[in-house]
Amino acid sequence: MTGSARGRTGGSRYGEGVPLVAAAVCPHPPLIVPELAGAAAPELDDLRAAAAAAVTRLLTARPDCVVVLGSGPATGWIIPPATGSLRPWGVDLTVPLVPALPDGEAVLPLSLTVGAWLLNRQRVGVRVVGAQVSPEATLGELGGFADQVHEYRPRVALLVMGDGSACRGRQAPGYDDPRAEAYDEGVARALADADPDALLGLDPALSAELKVAGRAPWQVLAATARAAGGDWRGELSYAAAPYGVSYFVANWAPA
Repeated sequence: MTGSARGRTGGSRYGEGVPLVAAAVCPHPPLIVPELAGAAAPELDDLRAAAAAAVTRLLTARPDCVVVLGSGPATGWIIPPATGSLRPWGVDLTVPLVPALPDGEAVLPLSLTVGAWLLNRQRVGVRVVGAQVSPEATLGELGGFADQVHEYRPRVALLVMGDGSACRGRQAPGYDDPRAEAYDEGVARALADADPDALLGLDPALSAELKVAGRAPWQVLAATARAAGGDWRGELSYAAAPYGVSYFVANWAPA
């Protein structure tokens, strides 16, 4: 599923605020890692290809720093060295945030572990840091966290990790919820249209009821894009719920 449109974030002329030059949105199902999926790996080939292409496109913006952003137990920055593990999901595989710095006390949550895995498949060549946001963070707290991105100027790219609802059908982790489809369609439109207002308008309570893992990271993206100002163009390259969980892949760039 593809689409592109322009969104206006408002505020100052692009580049006067937060120095965001590009963003990519990807999901973080453990099964995206072929070693974990095993014989079922081909079922997510389209998702892997879309995510890889989105990360490649992110890096073509030539950022000075990539911030891998996802949900985690607390809101804060994770500076390498830091490592995630897929052992809880059945594979003895560790994933460093930066391959050259494989050892560190900081432990990555699943969202950043998968984000690091996606990045590690590419030649990055720039500074990489992690950022996690609590699902319980308020919109004001998420906006304040977005303001901190300016510390990594002059050119920052965001790799935003997050899943949609987990209630798409009886086999879904959250069982079936009739509200899930409309919620996910709204997120898909917001990502395709680069619409920060729509993302900022996502209801935290409903998001929690639908077991949405991406709400807080998406809202940090929205607040960061709004602070950057100017027109943005979005492209949605993947939107599906293969296991009852909605996954989105998208790119945002200045128009």
